[in-house]
Amino acid sequence: MQTTIIKPSAAIRQNYNEISNLAKETGAPIFLTKNGEGDLVVMDIETYDQREKQLELREKLIEIEERRQAGVPDIAARDLSAELRARYLK
Repeated sequence: MQTTIIKPSAAIRQNYNEISNLAKETGAPIFLTKNGEGDLVVMDIETYDQREKQLELREKLIEIEERRQAGVPDIAARDLSAELRARYLK
């Protein structure tokens, strides 16, 4: 489990490079506060891209599971591949 990193919003203006390096080194989001309240979350772009891909995959898996539970017929990848070969490689 990652440690939560909280910084005042002034830190991004005064120490951009420090915040950037911290985000890259830890891979953790950095929570910025303004007047003592949560305001923004800053993270390294590679970490952001990885999280987005994970969310997309989870959404697809949930959709597949919902379809399975609803009884929607499915076809195995191996069977689909064989069927496509049979149709288009004659």
